[in-house]
Amino acid sequence: MPKRSEATPAARGEAGRQGDDVRSDSYVLVEPTNEGGLDIEIESKVGALYGGSIRTSVEATMAALGMRNARVSVSDKGALPFVLASRVETAAHRAGISGTAPPERTVQRNAPTARERMRRSRLYLPGNEPKFFVNAGLHQPDAVILDLEDSVHPDEKDAARVLVRNALRCVDFQEAERMVRINQLPLGFDDLEEIVPESPDLILIPKVESNDQVESVREKIGQIQEAESIERPLWLMPILESALGVENAFAIARAADTVVAITIGLEDYTADMGVVKTVDGGESLYARMRLVNAARAAGVQAIDSVFGDVGDMDGLEAWGARSRAMGYEGMGCIHPRQIEVIHRAFSPADKEIEKARRIVSAFEDAQAKGLGVVSLGTKMIDPPVVKRAQQVVKVARQAGLLTED
Repeated sequence: MPKRSEATPAARGEAGRQGDDVRSDSYVLVEPTNEGGLDIEIESKVGALYGGSIRTSVEATMAALGMRNARVSVSDKGALPFVLASRVETAAHRAGISGTAPPERTVQRNAPTARERMRRSRLYLPGNEPKFFVNAGLHQPDAVILDLEDSVHPDEKDAARVLVRNALRCVDFQEAERMVRINQLPLGFDDLEEIVPESPDLILIPKVESNDQVESVREKIGQIQEAESIERPLWLMPILESALGVENAFAIARAADTVVAITIGLEDYTADMGVVKTVDGGESLYARMRLVNAARAAGVQAIDSVFGDVGDMDGLEAWGARSRAMGYEGMGCIHPRQIEVIHRAFSPADKEIEKARRIVSAFEDAQAKGLGVVSLGTKMIDPPVVKRAQQVVKVARQAGLLTED
């Protein structure tokens, strides 16, 4: 790695969090000096056990940044090594030091996720809150979203970008698809520079109103991947959050061959419309139906918005049931307790699965016998009914509710 230029001694930078209520994080102060090497001061409740490891991590990050002379103060609140490295790097950047210092990769890049994989739930994780990262996969969401946009304060965008990059290198999210929501363009291009080399599975593009925005993201990703010799696909999910975005839904869904789904952000959409977001969603019915129709016409998935009241499980289940009935295949969630409810809402019930299985079996039997008419008992089964049943069986198998047998 090339050597980095050191900052002027007058500079100083801070990053991370401190306070009694902070956990799984650290506060780091970096003050470059002209001489004297690295003067590292560590405050940690687990210093007796891990003080040496903390010091080694700080030294490694500073060395990767080319910083030989500096005072570094660390107040540790149980930060894992990738978090500590993120805070040291961000503090150094804020002290005027350029360059990057990603920690050693501890999780391997998984194979690319399937284009049509099940995306019932996607759990939002604020990009500058490491305490939510490590156990996210244990809740078994279909996807996690490392969020760089709305959940991150404008002054902390740089810190979140480094932290999310390092999380992609070091956190095992288990079977969850690894998504990153970038910032609204053009700031989102800076996010891509940091994130794309780590090969997440999918990029969410916020506040999309035209196909040009999607094309520019796809082009930027292609440039970065070419420079990094990355050949795996990186899927895209545009978020429609305005009246104009909804009206352009079909063009947006077809803007790039890597678009696998489109979704809607109802908080911003209802604000743009000048109406209040309600529990039954009547004010956004047109937008949600238009998005579903556009997604189906374009051959991509339709994914619904989040349900904001984490204490209303009945309301969430009712919303999810209506959403699935409209043609949506999943929705976002902002708390792990919502995941099980969402999975239930977007999965077929036992009776639905059994009926679909019998229809598909009758269709396959008719095909094997060379019959053009499919019947089940005394009823003729039309081709659209067979198609719907096949989709139910497919979803049931993806959800582990029905085996191949």
